[in-house]
Amino acid sequence: MNKILYSCLILINLTLIPRLGAETMILDDFNSQTQFRWSYVSDQVMGGVSRGGLVFESNQYESYAQLSGQVSTLNNGGFIQFRTDVTNMTKSSYKGIYAKVKGNNQKYFIHLRTRGTIMPWQYYQSDFIADEEWQVIKLPMDSFKPSSNWLKSIIGSKHIRSIGLVAFGRDHSADLMVSEIGFY
Repeated sequence: MNKILYSCLILINLTLIPRLGAETMILDDFNSQTQFRWSYVSDQVMGGVSRGGLVFESNQYESYAQLSGQVSTLNNGGFIQFRTDVTNMTKSSYKGIYAKVKGNNQKYFIHLRTRGTIMPWQYYQSDFIADEEWQVIKLPMDSFKPSSNWLKSIIGSKHIRSIGLVAFGRDHSADLMVSEIGFY
């Protein structure tokens, strides 16, 4: 019974992606060699005390990346993240970023870096809530806000150089799973 129910959910879920737009680009579906494309980073690189990790899991239903840990704002810290480089981005007309996520009902962020984000603390950010059930979230490009006034206020998708999924900005437990991410 559970396999039948899950098969139906998969079919329903697969129909969500085409509705994102006529042209989508999957950045990663976490199925093959994913550990070589993504890296874990925490505020410890700048003296913070947040701790966590990144694992890649697969069960009979999903392959996914899981970011978990404790985010602490002590010692001017406050983040854990996993990120990857974005290469071969030639199209600037994507409307946004989508991700299939599951979590612990906390707010998470997607951080984008471009050719113009030179300093480590520069990025564009948009947030989402990761519920306890798998869901597809959509973040329009105009929802990404610059981290400082030195950055342009709007970015085009072809200028994106890296993307990070981040637990950020407050003391909390992080538990975020991502099974697909891309552009729509």
